[in-house]
Amino acid sequence: MYGAILGDIIGQPYEFDARNYKGKDFPLFSTHPRFTDDTVMTVAVAEALILYGRLSDLQIKTALIDSMKRWGKRYGDAGYGGRFENWLFSDSREPYYSFGNGSAMRVSSVAWLYHSLPEVEHVAKLTAEVTHNHPEGIKGAQAVASAIFLARSGASKDDIREYVERKYSYDLHRSIGRIRPGYHMDATCQGSVPEAIIAFLEGKDYEDAVRTAVSIGGDSDTIACIAGAIAEGKYGIPATLKNACLQIVSHDISRVLNDFEMCLLMAREDENESVRDHDNHPAFQISKRRNKRNFPGGDDRKYRRESRNSGLQSGRREYL
Repeated sequence: MYGAILGDIIGQPYEFDARNYKGKDFPLFSTHPRFTDDTVMTVAVAEALILYGRLSDLQIKTALIDSMKRWGKRYGDAGYGGRFENWLFSDSREPYYSFGNGSAMRVSSVAWLYHSLPEVEHVAKLTAEVTHNHPEGIKGAQAVASAIFLARSGASKDDIREYVERKYSYDLHRSIGRIRPGYHMDATCQGSVPEAIIAFLEGKDYEDAVRTAVSIGGDSDTIACIAGAIAEGKYGIPATLKNACLQIVSHDISRVLNDFEMCLLMAREDENESVRDHDNHPAFQISKRRNKRNFPGGDDRKYRRESRNSGLQSGRREYL
């Protein structure tokens, strides 16, 4: 998840055509670095899944909507797209058939919290559908989540390219050198997700992948967020960059990052066992430690009972 957030922060100064920098020789962090809606929604999705990601599809979606609206209102000036902002500050809990890249930039935690490709693609679909229920919006989230999962599982770049092209029909055989000169702001999934994946494929390490993503132009923070999320799966994140990230984000975002890392650590310790008892699941332990027992849609006992029976289920950007 650090990979997505750092990509957002690094790309933010260059977002939109008027501010694009079509080169890779820029300062990694601006004088006054800040995060945007990409980070806020990445954290919102992660927190919902950390706490409620083993429940039913309906309960996961409820938790996602609650978390996205709560975090979005907490950071109301983070730079949301027009349609998403309208949804965020309304009473509506219904999706609005978006195919914007907001579904793809917020999905990275899914690829780390679930442990098979079918699970990752299924939950990625859930995270998209709460707002971005257009087929292209869903496809963008699933393509990014699957690329991250494959990268962190040791797949080669050729294998990642082949899988995403075959499953999601993105053209990933173009080069950044061909894309960059004529590329402009495009906040749709179909107009930015393939470009972000190509940036990862051409990158030599985490930093180079993000610099390559920014150099494309257009929606620079989101393209870098997506490319950075995949690159983290392949290369990891240097400790110096993690520390820099923690110096920039707010305390509540740092808390979720810490919970996320703890959840992954606890899951690795239990990776040879099938965790069936909700009380022993890493997410529940984190929830208990934080004393967060306000489960959405019902009381704590109801959620614990149902989860035992369910387990995991197999400018403005107006598009967003």
